[in-house]
Amino acid sequence: MTHEIKLLIETLKTWQQLDKKAVFVSVVDLEGSSYRRPGVRMLMSDKGEYVGAVSGGCVESEIERQAQSVFKSGKAKVITYDGRLRIGCEGIIRILIEPVFLSEEFFEAFDQQLKIRKSFSMESWFYYEVGEYSNIGSIVLLKGKKYALNSSFNTDNLENQLCFSQTFEPLFQLYIFGAEHDAVQLSQAAKLLGWEVVVVASPDEAKSCDYFPGASTLISPSFDNIDTSAIDKQTAVVLMTHSFNKDVQYLLALKDIHPAYIGLLGSVNRRERIISMLLDYMPDISTDFIDQIYGPAGINVGAESAAEIAVSVLAEILSVVRNQTPVSLREKLGSIHG
Repeated sequence: MTHEIKLLIETLKTWQQLDKKAVFVSVVDLEGSSYRRPGVRMLMSDKGEYVGAVSGGCVESEIERQAQSVFKSGKAKVITYDGRLRIGCEGIIRILIEPVFLSEEFFEAFDQQLKIRKSFSMESWFYYEVGEYSNIGSIVLLKGKKYALNSSFNTDNLENQLCFSQTFEPLFQLYIFGAEHDAVQLSQAAKLLGWEVVVVASPDEAKSCDYFPGASTLISPSFDNIDTSAIDKQTAVVLMTHSFNKDVQYLLALKDIHPAYIGLLGSVNRRERIISMLLDYMPDISTDFIDQIYGPAGINVGAESAAEIAVSVLAEILSVVRNQTPVSLREKLGSIHG
C-alpha cells in the first residue's frame, strides 16, 4: 500500500505545480465484501483525471460525480456505494471525499520518511452517516507531526467522528543478485507490484540500469564490499547469477541479514551444491541463515519461460510476506482476503 500512497503524493505535487485542484478519496469502512478493503485511496483532479483506484473500475464514475460538490463547496463528504445493487460485490463501501492541498514542508518530510525507511501512519476521521461535513478529513503523521490533507480540518475539534487508522510500512524492496535476461523479467514484474528494485551485478558485468527497465538502482560492488545495511524486513532477496561461485560469494556477504525472503534460483541439486560450498568456506555459518533460504525459488505453477519464472518467484515472495499457503481460491474457505 505504501507504493500507492507514494504515487498519489507525487501526483498531487505535480498537480499543485500546475494549479490543478484535487480531492483525496479514501475507503474508510466496508460492510460485506468488496474488490478492495478499507485503506485503499485515490486522487482525482477537477479536470476529471484520477490516479489510483478504489475498485476494479466500477465505483470511480460515481466518485467523480459526487466529487463535484466537494470542488464547489470545499467541504468534505461521506458517500456509500452499495455493490450488492449494482455490481454484485456483496458489500457496501463507505468513502470519504475531501479537498486536498499540501505544503512543501509536507512533501519534503514525506520524501525524507521514505528515504530513512521508517513507517508512518494516516488517520481518516469521518461520520457514519452520508453527508457533507465541515470537520472531517485525513491527517498524515510523520515523526510525530500531524499534516492535515484539508486545511479546514481541525484535529483539535473532534466530536463523535469515527477514525480509520492505517500504518504504512517502508516501501517493499527487491534485491536481485544477478544481471542476466531472467533478472530483467523479474525486475519488470516486481516494478508492476510497486516494489523498489535494486539490481546487484558483479564488477565484471558490463551493464547499466537502463538494461533493467523496472529497476531504480544498479550497483556493482566487489564481493567483500557489499553494503547490506538497507536490507531489512521489508526486503526480498533473490540470487540468480547462474554462477555457483558468485552465488556462494553473495551468500557469504549476506550471512548476517534477516530479510523477509531469500530465494535461490535453480534446481534442488544446484541448491545442495551451493550450500555445501558455502559450508566449506564457512563451517560455522548460522543454520538459521541457511534455513531461511528458499531454494529452488518459486511456487510450482509449471513455469518455463523467464517471464513465467518471475511470476512464480514473486508469488512465493508474496505468500511468505503475507504468511499465506498458496491454494486455488476456489478451494479456499471463507473470504478471499481473510
